[in-house]
This record gives sequence, structure tokens and C-alpha cells, in this order.
Amino acid sequence: MTHLPSLRHAVALLWLLAALLPARAAPGPVPADYTHTAWGSLQGAPVDVLKFAQGPDGWLWIATATGLYRYDGVRFERSDSVHGHRLYSSNVLGLLAARDGALWVGYRLGGVTALRPDGARTYMEADGLPGGAVFHIAEAPDGTVWVAARDGVAALRPGASRFEPQGESVGLPARRMFQILFARDGTQWVAALGGAFFRPPGAARFTQAWPRTTLMAMAEGPDGAIWASDDQSRYYRLHTSAPAQAPRPEYTASGMHFDRAGQMWLLHPDAVERAGAPAAQRLTLQSGLSGALPQTFFQDREGSIWIGTSAGLDRLRPNRLRALATPRHFDHPGMIAGPDGSVWIGDYAGHVASYTADGTGKPVLRSGFAAAHRAPDGTYWIGDDQSLHRRMADGTWQTVASPAGLRGLDPQALLQADDGALWASFSGGGLFRLKDGTWTRDGGLAGFPAALALTMARAADGTVWMGHARNQVSLVGRDERVRRLDARQGLQLGTVLALTPDGGTMWAGGEAGTALYRDGRFLALHGSGGETFRGVSGIVRLPGGDLWLHGADGIYRIGAAALAGWLRDPAQAVAFERFGALDGLRGHASQLRPLPSLVQAPDGQLWFATGSAIALLDPARIPRNPLPPPVLIRALTAGDRHYPVAGGAVTLPQGSDTLQIGFTALSLAMPERVRLRYRLEGVDHGWQEAVGRREAFYTNLAPGTYRFRVTAANEDGLWNEAGATLDVQIPPTFVQTPWFVVLLTLGGAALLFAAYTLRMRHVTRRLAERMQERMHERLAERSRIARSLHDTLLQAVQGLIMSFHAHVRQLPAGTRERERLDLALDRADRLLVEGRDQIMDLRASAPPPDLAEALREFAAGLAEPAAQAFEMTVTGLRQPLRPQVSEELQAIAREALCNAGRYAQAERIVLEVDYGSAAFTLRVHDDGCGLDAAVAQAGGRPGHWGLVGMRERAAAIGATLRMASGPGQGTALEVTLPAARAYGVAEQRGDAESATESEPADSWYRGQQR
Repeated sequence: MTHLPSLRHAVALLWLLAALLPARAAPGPVPADYTHTAWGSLQGAPVDVLKFAQGPDGWLWIATATGLYRYDGVRFERSDSVHGHRLYSSNVLGLLAARDGALWVGYRLGGVTALRPDGARTYMEADGLPGGAVFHIAEAPDGTVWVAARDGVAALRPGASRFEPQGESVGLPARRMFQILFARDGTQWVAALGGAFFRPPGAARFTQAWPRTTLMAMAEGPDGAIWASDDQSRYYRLHTSAPAQAPRPEYTASGMHFDRAGQMWLLHPDAVERAGAPAAQRLTLQSGLSGALPQTFFQDREGSIWIGTSAGLDRLRPNRLRALATPRHFDHPGMIAGPDGSVWIGDYAGHVASYTADGTGKPVLRSGFAAAHRAPDGTYWIGDDQSLHRRMADGTWQTVASPAGLRGLDPQALLQADDGALWASFSGGGLFRLKDGTWTRDGGLAGFPAALALTMARAADGTVWMGHARNQVSLVGRDERVRRLDARQGLQLGTVLALTPDGGTMWAGGEAGTALYRDGRFLALHGSGGETFRGVSGIVRLPGGDLWLHGADGIYRIGAAALAGWLRDPAQAVAFERFGALDGLRGHASQLRPLPSLVQAPDGQLWFATGSAIALLDPARIPRNPLPPPVLIRALTAGDRHYPVAGGAVTLPQGSDTLQIGFTALSLAMPERVRLRYRLEGVDHGWQEAVGRREAFYTNLAPGTYRFRVTAANEDGLWNEAGATLDVQIPPTFVQTPWFVVLLTLGGAALLFAAYTLRMRHVTRRLAERMQERMHERLAERSRIARSLHDTLLQAVQGLIMSFHAHVRQLPAGTRERERLDLALDRADRLLVEGRDQIMDLRASAPPPDLAEALREFAAGLAEPAAQAFEMTVTGLRQPLRPQVSEELQAIAREALCNAGRYAQAERIVLEVDYGSAAFTLRVHDDGCGLDAAVAQAGGRPGHWGLVGMRERAAAIGATLRMASGPGQGTALEVTLPAARAYGVAEQRGDAESATESEPADSWYRGQQR
């Protein structure tokens, strides 16, 4: 079915032809294969930029009339000093970064300073330097530094201390020297007020070149030609000999420069122009130039171009992705590889053209481009909202009408099956198959999803695959049966946007990710860092094994080795490389149509379509940055104080425990992708990634020596493994030294020992108190039992004995019965006495805490069954006696009281206790029968050990015991003990004991009787 071309198509063809004509129209916008960035005062950048320079350290130095600045890719910094050495002036004009690392700074009002890490020197007229403004500083191949100034030219040879003026003696004018240029062929050129002068290698003098007029700025072209401008901004090609015709200006510009690729750049008062084919391209104020009066040009070591203007500076960074240079913009373009090595591109404007990589195009078809397909037999299908077009084998086109009722609806996807039938999906119209000239909905088959089919592909076995919206895929086999795949087979892509066969497997891309169908299951592809590869609408697997994806977040390259590892273990995250806006991609992959958004041309280049542009990339020759970024540790702050780090080592004050370390990586091309990692050895267990910052913070650091290391990688992952290091030493305070630790340990041990001792004393005391309490309880119980026995049993027995005595007296004396009863009663009295003694011992074993009270209770119990009268006196301030002293004194007193009660037949027993300040004294005396002189002399009756025991007890506690007795005179006993031994009071009378012992016994006894 064919129809005549409509008027719309005719108009579109004329527009296409006009667009493709190779006319040199007005220059286009900024070069499409560069990314432009502008900085001004709002971004903290310097203004009125006059010169650029970049040394081996990677810093970009910027000269302005108000100071020297430097840039590391992230921030601009004003530098009043370099390497710690201050500049002579802030009005900088000349600038040179020498190969040996020195930075040469020339001043507008005269003078040059050479700044090196080990020192700085400023040269003036006294050092041979010409006076006036320093316009230019250049370094010769042999290392000689040349200066062009207002008052002449001078050279400083390597190792020299003075500049050598270069004037009329070598053929140069005396004043107004503007520029010095060393050509690639070794010729030296000088631009001056009187013209341009040159000196070939080996020559001693300069010769004036043509034209012979004032020339101010020079540039060397890729062909070796030297260009120079006059004071009217007209550029001439210089000649070393007189030309046949007078030289004429060929360009008008305020500056001419050539990049490393040989491309000419022209500076104009309001624009920067890249001259040459296919058309000049200009960066203007309207297209984003930072300011008027572009006045300097520089290409850094990574290939970026820098422009200095009156209001800021601009960077043009070469893109990895090259934009297809065409005279017009596209409106949602679609692509398909052409039969002649080109790529056919069309959009909604109503035309399709064949383009080569250099941007050359020619018309192909008068049609819009909504969907396209290239069949294995070479047939091409292209469709728009009006009809479909099929390219025949002879190169002619046949127009095929859309299914009835679908005119005005765009085709979404097209695919020619092995049997020659065409499958077509229409947006809003459904799925159809054209076979034998007839359209049939769903191809007459059942089982298709109702959702739109957005993409189609043919598998290796001829199966037709269709990717639908709502997470569905349908397959049509050779047997005309429809099979559906969905989440039950692991499909989790949402809308399916791309299907690409890969041997016996099928790649699928969709709005939610990318997956591979293998062995009846979809395997989701996951990238490192949580990447899901979403919105992929273009997939290409290269013969070498690399996988390329074009999605919503950019272009992805998954290397063959990484992909092979993922195929072995689909659970692992795959490493990938991303290309995006920083690489020159403008827009994102189509999420509806035309599809696919990625095709590979026959020459191997990859073509990527976005909403308004086509980008190209040769996967075999991806532009790479071969320079690892220099790494610099910029600053160290501790305790709000900044410390210099130039020497690579810093010693901080004692007690420092916090650090803030600033560092940077000097990569200017794509600083957004520079990776920085650092570690503080001894603190960090591994490398720390510095994401979005160039500082490291540490707190609670202990004294010691630390090494801080930082490394960086450029945008291509090339690491500077050496990086930069800084040794930081934090001396300890006294309390942080090992000696303090030792002292603290010893002190802690002493405290623990003291605590242990106190605890043991407390436990011992408490244990003794508890034992004493229990003993008192037991002894109190024994006293209670003794009293109970005394008050009940003994008294009852004594009453019974007395009753028997009364009855016995009724018997006649001398009778046998009386004698037997008297003997029995005598034995009963002895038993009663023995029982009373036992009870008294029982009571005596439980003394009260106070000695006097204990003896009072003992004596009272002793006197109860007898007729003796007991008296007791206590004098002095009562004090607790030492336990052993109290025990021995109680034993002595009990023995004395028992003897007085049992044997003295006394009517009165007296107990005296004297708590003296110098000595403790205990006395017991009675008015009984006393002792025989022989008994007293012998120390007691034979077989009785009472007196002996008392003396031994007294000697054990250091007491003095004296006893006096006589027949019919009673007995007196005295025990004296020094206060210090009795209750710990220092003796107040040192010889009290000896004085007492020297007193005669009989006088003491008489005193007792009185």
C-alpha cells in the first residue's frame, strides 16, 4: 500500500536539505565536546584574571591586579605568600611555574620574585632586571629564565645570581618588550614595540621579522607558523625574510592561542571562539562566559582550557562523550544503524538523515521517527504517526499504511519475524501483525498482556520477545504459541524498555533495573554501592565482553572481567563505570520512545540518544586521564591553633588530644570524581573515604607519635599510592608519662592494700564483736542457769539438809544412828559446797564488760549462802582494761574472794578497785582467821595452788602482787599494774611501781587493818 507524499513531508524535506547544506553560518555555541564552567565573584573566584600557570605540584596559579590566587579543583585561595614566603607586591602581572618547581611572580610596578620551598628572592634593577612592569616571564629549554619588561629584556642563567640585560648588543630594542616565545624548532622570538625579533638556534643576535610594525602577542601554530598581533588586534603570519607581497592580517582578535591538538582559539572582546571546521563555535556572554574582555588563555596538564576575563574565569573541559555536531538540535531523536556504516537519525520534526561520526549528514526519508527496525535480511522499517516505511533491497522505500483506525497514533515498537511478518505495537492502539499484506490484532493469537509492548527483540532461536508495561514479557515461538513471563520468573523491572539477545540469554532493561534471563529465571543486575541500573532503554554487549547500558542515571560500562564474575555469582555486586553530565552527556535515556536509546555503529562507536542530542563514544579509545593527582596536606589545627605542615612533621603541645587535618588532591579536570582516602596509623584500622569533604577530624587522642597518610585517585580510578604523609607527635603531660602510670599504679595498689587492711580490720573487729556478742549471750545464758540452780535446787537442798539436821539433833548423841546420819549430813554439806562452787564458777565465766561490775556480781553470789558481809569500793575514772589484763585480774580477784569466803571464817570481806592515773590497783582483805606463818611463808597449803596461780597470773601481765596475813589478823592481797599496761595510759609516775614494792609488807598490812 503506497500513497503520495503529503505537503507536510515536502516541506520537511526542504527543511532537511537546508539544514544539511554545508554553509558557514554564524558561529555556533560553545564547543559541544567541551563542558563549560564559569566562576565569578559570587563563587569566590578572582576577577580581572591576567595570567595562569601550573607547576609540577599541580596547583593552578592565577595572577590578578589585586593578588595571587591558587585553585585545587575545589576552592580558590588568595595567596599572599608561597611556601611560607610573602610576595613583594599584590599587583601581579607576570607569572611562570618553572620546571624545577619555582614560582616566578612579576609585578606591575617592577620587580620579580622567585619562590621556592627552601627560600625566596626578589630581583630589582640592582640585580640587572629591567625596570617597569613585568609583562612576561618565560623559561628557555636550557632553564634560563627570561623576563620581558617595560624597559627591556633580561635573562637569568641557571646558577647565576644576577640578570643579564639583553638589548642593542644582541639586536633588540631598548624598551617595551611584551612577550618571549621559544618555538618548537628552537628559534627564540621576542615581541616588542618595534616589531617581532627572532634568533635561530646558535645565533648570537636577533633579527627583525616581517611585518615590521609594533607586535604585542605571539602564538605558534601546529604547522610551526608564528602569528603575532599588532596594536589594532590584527593577527599576521610572521616571516623571517621579506615576503613578495606585504603581509596582510588574516584574523582579528585580541588573542590567539593553539591547544595541544593544534586547534586555534581566538579571544574577542566579548567572546571566545574555536576556529576551524566544521564551523566556528563561540562562547559568549549570552552563552555563559564569565565576563567581557577575555585576556588570557591556558591549557593545563590534564587538557582543560582556562580563560581569564575581566569578571572571572572559565574552564572548558574536554568531554569523554563527543556530541554529534549538527547545524540543528534534535527533538527526541531515534537511531538505527544504517547499511553504509552510518547511523540513521530521525525525530518528530519529520525527517530521517544518515550521519557519520564527523557530523556529516544526508537525507534518507521524509518521515517522522517514532519507531524503527532493521531485519536480519537487511530490510528497514521506520514509522511515524501517519504510516510505516519499508526500505526495499534496491534502496527504494515503500509506504505501508497503519492499521485501520490507527492513523495519528505513533508506533512504539517494530519487529520483523523470521517468516517475514511484521509485528507492530502502537501507542494507544494495541499490538498488530502484518502478514501477507493484512493487519491482524495480536496476530490472531491469544495470551498477550493488555499492557503496551514498548520494545521487541528476536532471540537466537527465532522467538519473538516483547517487553510490556506493568512488569510483563511475552514470547511468541515458532509454534505460534504465546508464553508470558512476570514476577513468578523473577522479573522485577516495572515497565520493560529494552530487550537485547546475548547468545542463548536475553538482557532486559526497565524502569526499575536491569536483568538477565537465563535458565528460565531473570537475574537482577546489581552494582557496587547499591546501583540498580534503572531506566535502561539501551543495551549493547560488545564482542570483547563489555556490557554497555544507557539509563535514567547515565551510561554504564561493565567490564568483561567484572561481568564474568557476576555471571558466575549473580548474588555479588558488579563493578562498573558511569558516564554522565560531567562526561558531556546532556539529558538521559528515553523512557518511552523512540527506542532503543543506544546503538553501535558498524565502525564500533556507540551512539547515545537523549531528549535533544546525540553523543558518541568509541569504547576502544575512551579518553583517559593518565595523571594521578598530586596529594597535599594543607593544614593542621589543634586546639584552635594552626600549625605549619611544610616540613612533613609537627610536634604539638603537651595535652593535645584533637586534630583537624586539611588535605587536597590537585586534579582540575573532574574534581567532582576525585576519590580521597586517609588513615591515621595507630588510630584507624583501615582507610577512611573522604566523601564530600577534604578534612579529617580526630578526638581523644593519647600521647604518642602518629603518621597521617592520604592518597587520591583521579576520575579514572588512577591512584597516587604514595600520596602525602604527616608525622604528628603529641608529647605526654606528667600525668600521661609511664612514671605517672607507675606512681598511679603503686598508689592504687597502696590504696587497695589500705582498703584491704581496713576491710580486714573491720571484718575482724566485726567478727570479734559478733563472737563476743555470741559469747556474752552464751555466758548470760549460763549465768541465768546458774542463778536458776542456785535459787531453786541449791536452796531446796540446803533447806532439806537443815531439816535433816534438826531431826538429827533429836537423836541421842553418841548413838550409832546419830553418827551415821552426821556423816551423811557432812557429806551432803560437802556436796552442797561443791555444787555452790560449781555454780559460782559457772556464773564467774560470764563476766560483764566492766571488771568492777563483774567482781561485784561474783562476790555477791559468793556471799549469798554465807554469813559474811561484803563491801566494795571503786575509785578513780573508770576506763576499759585491756582484754588480757581484765581476764587475769578477774581470775586473781575470784581466787582471793573464794579463799576469803571459804577458809577465812571472816565476818567482813572488802574489795577495793582503784582506776588510778598512774596505776591500776585491786585489793581484797578480810577480818578472818588469817594464815599460819608457815603457810604464808610457803605460798599456800600443800596440794593447793591458789596463791601460786595468782602470782603467775600477775607476772603474766606485768603486775605486782603482795599479800599480808597473820593468825587472827585476817588476810590482805593487793595487785598493782602500771596504767600503760592496764589501759594504755602513759605512766605519770615513772617509779611508782618501785616505790610501792619497796614499802614493807607489814606496814601495808597495818594500813589495811586501820
